[in-house]
Amino acid sequence: MSKAGAFDLASGLGGKIEKTEVLSSVEKYEKYHVFYGGEEEERKANYTDMVNKYYDLVTSFYEFGWGESFHFAARWKGESLKESIKRHEHFLAVQLGLKPGQKVLDVGCGIGGPLREIARFSSTSVTGLNNNEYQITRGKELNRIAGVEKTCDFVKADFMKMPFPDNTFDAVYAIEATCHAPDAYGCYKEIYRVLKPGQCFTAYEWCMTDAFNPNNPEHQKIKAEIEIGDGLPDIRMTRQCLEALKQAGFEVIWEKDLVIDSPVPWYLPLDKNHFSLSSFRLTALGRFFTRNMVKALEFVGLAPKGSQRVQDFLEKAAEGLVEGGRKEIFTPMYFFLARKPLSESQ
Repeated sequence: MSKAGAFDLASGLGGKIEKTEVLSSVEKYEKYHVFYGGEEEERKANYTDMVNKYYDLVTSFYEFGWGESFHFAARWKGESLKESIKRHEHFLAVQLGLKPGQKVLDVGCGIGGPLREIARFSSTSVTGLNNNEYQITRGKELNRIAGVEKTCDFVKADFMKMPFPDNTFDAVYAIEATCHAPDAYGCYKEIYRVLKPGQCFTAYEWCMTDAFNPNNPEHQKIKAEIEIGDGLPDIRMTRQCLEALKQAGFEVIWEKDLVIDSPVPWYLPLDKNHFSLSSFRLTALGRFFTRNMVKALEFVGLAPKGSQRVQDFLEKAAEGLVEGGRKEIFTPMYFFLARKPLSESQ
């Protein structure tokens, strides 16, 4: 049950940021990125501030356009976007072999769409880890509405420094979230620490593929568009994620870029040449209406100043994602299943 109307969108814009400070927050966020002279090292050093500003600014837009689950999915012909997103989440539960009553951690859980779906699908208890106060407040409200507040909860914390004892969880997953980490190894090592021995961690990672050429200006532009539009300090190569997993101590059971086998392009919902009534708000026409609606709401004072600027960098992200997908230089679903050994000597 997501916010659906224009006034709901307007009331959520800016998240926990004071409405009078939204424009200055947009400006500060933009300055972290390449298009405004920002440097990768500065984004990594200030990732907490950058990512928090990003999600305060965009969460209302995300929920308006995507619903409760902010991620892409491999998709079959004839399958709706909503159906594919649920199946994408169920796939992780199946890969982890979740059993009723187990304690599961969702790293970087957003407003909790996937954790609610996975908890119901697998009869497990899922804790969502998130460092953004606005998203947690919204997630708790949605948990209450869904009636899952007894099995699903949220913890506000940085996933580079988790507030859990060693060997706490029976399973851990992350959906397009650990890409926000300034250091993959550091993030995976924390996940390794809180996971019980013999248990598994699985994720969908945002990555540049081997087709990406760092010396190609067009490739660099696409990468920069995705970074500013999605709050990323950097986008790692798939092989860097794989190496970081191994360095953290995990045994990699299997890994694959799932984009390769998707009959329907993952970026189709954002493609300007595509139209769909079921996901209308994501189409070019739907985004045009949203852009003009936000412009009007900002003009009459119902949306804070700076809201249009947020819509602009989200549009930039959509363009970068579609081009990155078409050129096969970017993937939002580099999948892996990794196991923590039963003992350190294994």
